[in-house]
Amino acid sequence: MRYEGVLTKMQTELGSPIQYYLVFEDSFIHMNQLLGRGMEINFRGFQCLNCGKKKKIWRMGFCYDCFYSIPSAGDWIMRPELSTAHLGIADRDLAYEQRVQLQPHVVYLAASSDLKVGVTRKTQVPTRWIDQGASYATPLIEVPNRYLAGITEVALKNYFSDKINWKKMLVNDVAPIDLLARRNETKALLPDEVRDYFDATAEKLYTLDYPVLEYPKKINSLNLGTTPNYSGKLAGIKGQYLIFEDGTVLNVRSYEGFVVEINI
Repeated sequence: MRYEGVLTKMQTELGSPIQYYLVFEDSFIHMNQLLGRGMEINFRGFQCLNCGKKKKIWRMGFCYDCFYSIPSAGDWIMRPELSTAHLGIADRDLAYEQRVQLQPHVVYLAASSDLKVGVTRKTQVPTRWIDQGASYATPLIEVPNRYLAGITEVALKNYFSDKINWKKMLVNDVAPIDLLARRNETKALLPDEVRDYFDATAEKLYTLDYPVLEYPKKINSLNLGTTPNYSGKLAGIKGQYLIFEDGTVLNVRSYEGFVVEINI
């Protein structure tokens, strides 16, 4: 069976295991059903996720011009402490930034490889953790805007990493951590502006189960730009990665805006 379309990050449904879907404009693939089966991926070109033009992708699925102009690619996306909508100050588009920044955000601890701290909109729980390949996660605090979440993350980065070791995540090398105990230790580390948002009674541990038949011993990252044609047998899915039997892995999110043909 043949599918063709523009790559976007896989959509997910929480379950045991998590369900993954690769969605194109006129079709979709339920990726869990391909486990243990061969598939061929062919790179066909580019299509910007914003303007739709067939221009080379720069970052985040956008062409160069869109990446440096549209509000959904502002610096505050990756650095929430730069958010200014709560002050009524625009970065690129105040109306858009108010919609996104002025809503509940969660600061969390998660273990994808080692323990990390991160920020996400409340509406993206637990999707954010699934996309990062977290084995388990717990919310620390819920705050009313992105700025407060950002300054909390900055403060906690003095004690926790904010990065994922993606290679350790993909071989399932996850450190054993008492996440709820570490959660309760963080109250004393929080900035004064958010300490009142900490709720010691709101402990909740999320455990995430990924559809993986076998984790690789060694991994080789597939670059569609230099290897535009690849065939392999799907052995697992974790985070936004497809894991193949030969140890090749494809980070689907890294190739948003790439037009591909997939043969199954």
